Amino acid sequence: MEKLPNTGGVQSIERGFELLEIMASVSSAIGVSELAERSGLPVPTIHRLIRTLLNNGYVRQLPSRRYALGPRLIRLGESATQQFGRSSRTHLAELVETIGETANMAVLDVNMAVYVAQVPSAHTMRMFTEVGRRVHLHCTGVGKALLMQMTDGDVRALLTRSGMPAYTDTTITDVDAMIAEMERSRERGYAIDEAEQEVGVRCFSVPVPNAPTLTAISISGPGGRVTLEAATQVVPILQRVAKDLSADFQRDPQ
Repeated sequence: MEKLPNTGGVQSIERGFELLEIMASVSSAIGVSELAERSGLPVPTIHRLIRTLLNNGYVRQLPSRRYALGPRLIRLGESATQQFGRSSRTHLAELVETIGETANMAVLDVNMAVYVAQVPSAHTMRMFTEVGRRVHLHCTGVGKALLMQMTDGDVRALLTRSGMPAYTDTTITDVDAMIAEMERSRERGYAIDEAEQEVGVRCFSVPVPNAPTLTAISISGPGGRVTLEAATQVVPILQRVAKDLSADFQRDPQ
C-alpha cells in the first residue's frame, strides 16, 4: 500500500485507519507481519495501534492470533449507510416511477462497489440487490460508472489488485479491454452492464458528479425490457437525477 501523504492530520489516527482499510481489503484474517509489509509501518507501531483498536472493538483477535475487523464497525457502517442512502431514496423512487425498473446507488469501497440504497420496481420479474452488498467493479453497471471517474492508471491498478473474475460469458476479464470500455463509456456518458454479472440482465449507470465519495446510480432489469435502444430515453433521466443528487450532496446537512 502506498504511504499516506502528509495531510496535517493526526498521524496515529491516519495510520489506524490505514490498518483498518488493509484488513477490509483482504478476504480473511491477517497477521502483524503482513500488516507491516502492506503498510510499511514498523511492527512495534502496528502492535500499539492494534492494541488501541482491539480495546475499542474495532479489531478482533482470532485464536490463530491473526486480526480481523471488529463488531463495533458494523454499527458505524450501518449508520453511515443509512445517512448516506436516506436522502437518495427519493431520487431513486423518481427513477423507478419514470423508467419502471429497479434503481440503485453505490459507492466505492476500497476495491469494490457497495450498494447504499435501492428502490425496487413494481414488476414481478425485477432485480433486487440488498443494501450493503459489495460487488466487483468490472462486471456491474455501478462499478463501471465508478471506474469512469478514475484515471486509466488508477483503473489498471485497482483491477490488478481486485482481480476480474468471470461471472458470465460476457464478463470482461482483461484489464486492457476494460480500459477501452471505460474510454467508450466516458465518451457516451454512461456505462452498460451487458449481462456481465447475471445472465439476461442489462443495466445502465451514470456517475454522480461532485459526490463526497465516488458514487454512481443505475437502473437494471431483464434485457427484454431494458433494451439497448432504451438508452436514448433512460440515460438523460439518469443524468438529470444524478445532477439532482449531486446538488443535494453539496447542501450543508440540517
